[in-house]
Amino acid sequence: MITVLYAGAEKYWSTYNALIPVALKARGIEANFTRSAAPDQVDYMVFAPNGPVKDFGPFTRLKAVLSLWAGVERVVGNTTLRAPLCRMVDVGLQTGMAEWVAGHCLRYHLGMDAHIINPAHRWQPAAPPLAQERRIGILGLGALGQACAKALNGLGFEVLGWSRKPKEIPEVACFAGEFGLEMILPRAEILVLMLPETRETTNIINAKTLALMPKGAYILNPGRGPLIEDDALLAALNNGHIAHVTLDVFRTEPLPEDHPYWSHPKVTVTPHIAAETRPKSAAEVIAENISRGEAGRPYIYVVNRNIGY
Repeated sequence: MITVLYAGAEKYWSTYNALIPVALKARGIEANFTRSAAPDQVDYMVFAPNGPVKDFGPFTRLKAVLSLWAGVERVVGNTTLRAPLCRMVDVGLQTGMAEWVAGHCLRYHLGMDAHIINPAHRWQPAAPPLAQERRIGILGLGALGQACAKALNGLGFEVLGWSRKPKEIPEVACFAGEFGLEMILPRAEILVLMLPETRETTNIINAKTLALMPKGAYILNPGRGPLIEDDALLAALNNGHIAHVTLDVFRTEPLPEDHPYWSHPKVTVTPHIAAETRPKSAAEVIAENISRGEAGRPYIYVVNRNIGY
């Protein structure tokens, strides 16, 4: 029998304890799924950065660390971790993210705020353009970015995508590299940030890149807070170059009460709710990777430590 250590947030223990052993048993694997075990007896670790484990050194028998989070920036640089690290790619998380992005894109596309916030009771019968007449750019074409692209395509939007390396995705005009970024930004009337946090992506939205965007563009950031240089964004909002932003992630969370984003009329703050791991589908991903490990097959969603995701 293998030992699987749960090293995530305490509040989710009972949920995963009811799901992961069942998912493993369905794959023919008997496991001791526990919150407490001698480190040198642990075969697999179900991990979240807000859990109790910070030092992986004592876990000498560890075969893999299976993250419950899609983002791994808080653990990927941990030098005590020598076992393979697998990030969470969860269909529930993908669906939640796609719904959040589609909803906020539609808000901007349809100009909903003019009718929802209308204290002067103005009658303004201006119909919005059709979705096919609106370009939406997505920076980051991983599993979550592709899920968002598919949802937006389904609504009829013209979707442009950008990634570090070239990709081909049906119905998405794909760009890559520094030149590709300079190509996509001037065409993106709504820009969605879906990039991981790495050295290369930190402050990718800055004074220079904001200036490339069309005047009156909108930005959604459900990706990572450090993708945006905050002072540059506030300046672009104040001078009218960027019309409005919806931000779900921030450099410091919870967002400090005195942060200018809270009171800025062109900023919508949501409290890191765009998407979260769904335990039922996540348990299946965890069980699949343990099954692969026990069978000597390659893990899925293995993190490349060199690029950080």
